[in-house]
Order: sequence, then structure tokens, then C-alpha cells
Amino acid sequence: MIRKSEICLRTVPSRFAVCTAIAFLFLSVGTTRAADCGNGVTLRLSAPETGQGSLLLATLRSAKRLSEVTGKWNELAVPFWEDPLLKGMEKKQSVVAGDVWRALLGVDLEKPAGKYQFTVSAPIRTGETLSCTVSVEVKEGHFATESLTVKKQFAEPDPEQLARAQAESKRLREIYEHVTPEQLWKGKFRLPLDGDFKGSNFGRRRVLNGKPGSPHSGVDFPAPTGTPVHAAQSGRVVLAEELYYAGNAVIVDHGLGIYTLYCHFSEMDAKVGDIVSAGTVLGKVGATGRVTGPHLHWGLTVERAHVNALDIVKLLGGK
Repeated sequence: MIRKSEICLRTVPSRFAVCTAIAFLFLSVGTTRAADCGNGVTLRLSAPETGQGSLLLATLRSAKRLSEVTGKWNELAVPFWEDPLLKGMEKKQSVVAGDVWRALLGVDLEKPAGKYQFTVSAPIRTGETLSCTVSVEVKEGHFATESLTVKKQFAEPDPEQLARAQAESKRLREIYEHVTPEQLWKGKFRLPLDGDFKGSNFGRRRVLNGKPGSPHSGVDFPAPTGTPVHAAQSGRVVLAEELYYAGNAVIVDHGLGIYTLYCHFSEMDAKVGDIVSAGTVLGKVGATGRVTGPHLHWGLTVERAHVNALDIVKLLGGK
């Protein structure tokens, strides 16, 4: 029996671009959301719907070369990067290489449920600009609630401590608002700890000493003090210091608006300005800042959206 993808390969060359898009859409039904943008261009999302705090991977495929691709999500520009790995795979499968571009869409942990639009634009040879839009449905996260007992200063900070924490939060927002235009990583993202350590607790609504706290925006990895913590991917260290709530913390800028955060170190091996690779040791697990025991808090911010860090390992696969 001939599969749909094989039918396109047997058609005449002049219809190849159209058939390529048809085959791509056929293979995507049921697991992704795809749109035929015309001119041999197809836009696909990694899921037709998603939840609060999640990450989506957008893939734009064109039968012809594109000079650039830009996107818009949450009223912000979304940077795309070319994916030579995918193009190489297509060549091996005897499919027209063309162009493959990818981008990450961050659905913030506190983004209201509802339907939103993701729009992509790209110049084409005719001098016109191709525009393609796909709808994304965001579902409520339904996160669990947990009660924790912490030192009083972290549940009820005095005015001086509160002012410090607020100033640090402002600095972090300023860091995340900066989008480095270059892609600083290459290859797969990995988990920050080696061994059989499991990450959890993302999105949980926390009650601290009987008082409601903010949603937990990171993934916690309980581990013994001194366990080495590795960079999830290559990039540049843009923060390495002791913070009020996060304790000893490191932030790595991976470019294109992607940042990973590592908190509660017992000691730090990184400093601001360091260029790190995937697997570089940034520090060691500890219990500094607001904690109930030694663990690594691992956070991911994409285009200012706080999302589940485990998603980037699933989507841009690694260990």
C-alpha cells in the first residue's frame, strides 16, 4: 500500500512543493497543529493545545530558501533559528532540503487560559511578505497546593529584607527582558544533574508558614549537598551571586531570549561573563536562601515567560 508521503515523491517536479506540504500536514494530524501558509511553506506547532507554564516548539518548513523568519507571540517578537540538523535529515530522506526554521513559544505559568494567536512572517522572492497564523489554546494548569514551613524571615521579611528582595526581582526582570539576538547554544539541552535525580514541583501553589505564596516557577531536584550542578546548554553567565530568596544563584543566557536559572548552591564555580558549554559545572547543590532542605531549583525563562524547564529537554532532546 502506498502511504500519503510516498504519493508526493512520485508526482511531477512542478508540483513537488505543494505535495511536500500536504505530506507534512498528513503526518502531523492528531499530534500537532499545522497550517499551510502557501508558497510551499508549512508552520507546525508541537501540540494543538497546551497548559499554563508549558513550552511549545514551532517549526517552519519552506521548499525554498528564506532569508529570515520572524514571529509574534504575547505581543512580543519571537526569534527563529535555522535548523541545519533537520535539513540534513531531509536530504537523507530524498526530500527537497529547502529551509527549516524553529522557535520556542513560552506559555507563562500565570497566563490566563484562552485562545491566542501565533503569527509568523517571512519575505518571499516576489517581494511580498508571507504571513501565517496558527491558534493556540491554553488550558488551566490545575497545579497542586502544598504547605511548607520556612524560616520566619522568608515568610515575613522585615522592611529592609523586603526592599532587598524587590530590588533583586527587578534586576531579574531586566535580565530576562534582554534578548540576545544570537543563538548561543548548539545541540541538545540536558538535565542539570547527573544520575537518577528526579525533578518535580513546578507550578505548585505554596502556603508558607500558613500564608499563601507565589506559584513555584522552577523544578526542584532534591540531592545531597555538594552534588555537582551542570549547565543545561552552552551560553554566557549573566548572574552569579547570593540572592535573598534564591540563595547562591547562577543565570545562563543561551541567546534568543532563553535563560536557565540555578538556585540554592552551597558553592558557586561560575562567575559573570563566563562562557560555558553543556555540562560545565556551575556549582554544587546546597540549601542557601529559602529552602526546607538541600536541593537544586532549576528555572527556565523563554521570552520573559516562566515555563517548566523539563519541557526544553523534551522538545530539544537530551539526557
